[in-house]
Amino acid sequence: MKKLDLYIIRKFLGTFFGILGMLLCVVVVFDVSERLEKFIEYEAPLKAIVFQYYLNFIPYFANLFSALFMFVSVIYFTSKMAYRSEIIAILSTGISFNRFLVPYFISATIIAVFSFVLSAFIIPNANQVRIAFQQQYMGKKYSNREANIHRQIAPGVYIYMSNYSVGTNVGYDFTIENFSGDTLVSKLSAGKITWNQEKGRWIINNWKKRTFAGDKETYATGNEIDTLLSFQPSEFSEDPSQIKEQLTLPELNEYIDRMKLRGSSNVVEFQIERYKIWSNAFATFILTLIGACIASRKIRGGMGLHLGLGLLLSFSYILFMQFSTVFATNGGMSPLVAVWLPNILFALIALIVYRMAPK
Repeated sequence: MKKLDLYIIRKFLGTFFGILGMLLCVVVVFDVSERLEKFIEYEAPLKAIVFQYYLNFIPYFANLFSALFMFVSVIYFTSKMAYRSEIIAILSTGISFNRFLVPYFISATIIAVFSFVLSAFIIPNANQVRIAFQQQYMGKKYSNREANIHRQIAPGVYIYMSNYSVGTNVGYDFTIENFSGDTLVSKLSAGKITWNQEKGRWIINNWKKRTFAGDKETYATGNEIDTLLSFQPSEFSEDPSQIKEQLTLPELNEYIDRMKLRGSSNVVEFQIERYKIWSNAFATFILTLIGACIASRKIRGGMGLHLGLGLLLSFSYILFMQFSTVFATNGGMSPLVAVWLPNILFALIALIVYRMAPK
């Protein structure tokens, strides 16, 4: 790489991490002031606050808004270069605008890879520690209020419980049905089902079983069955809104396959989370191109107008992403289309501003 490339990369990454660091300091100060009363009420130790909560909260928040911080960074340092006539000097030497953008995309690649690795593998594990801290010291322990539970736990195997107690790991009015195609093969009903932690098995009490073979039916009863089933008690004690934040990309893929098998109604939310990991990394390149093209031209209003326009576009991107995901969750839109639609739209905007940029 040439000295010019290294100069722009240092400007890009230095501005990005500088803005990110300053904003994170402000966010942590406000978060401490907001949660200090809870920390005192639940007697959270200082070591746990620092190493279990904030050490895991900072990368989570930084990655959540990394695209916004990156976009503002590009606008800021490129605008400064434009108003110091550095860009005019660079282009006047015969360097093409496309060549000028190369270090921008090198820097964007570094940030995109960094963001992808954090989202797919590191932050989910950090979220497990952070959420466990919140449940213990901030009064956010999840309580399952689900009733009339219907689930498919394996191909052709369905269970039902009127309700499930997380505290005692007991399900009431339990039923398990086995189907071969559309034909019911067997049905077992029981007053309750209990998880035995020592054995790692389910205990079915006061059961009745009907088995069907053509026109014949057999009936059996018993007091207790010690058995393995294709579901765990942890599935009823986890907050569905927080599970997706704690799964790495491979775990998320497995979880989605399992939810599809069981006919879960909120599988769309997990599909959106999976596609966001990829789309957010790709958005880094789109926003970098938009920011570089907008800020590379001198306009009346100076750097303030560049920053204002950049913030308007970045918040528009975030708002559009929220709208599209709501349509996917509640309106039947494909999760893949919902997540990638903002990128497609802003890629067209990037193409327009690129054609308008000074060459």
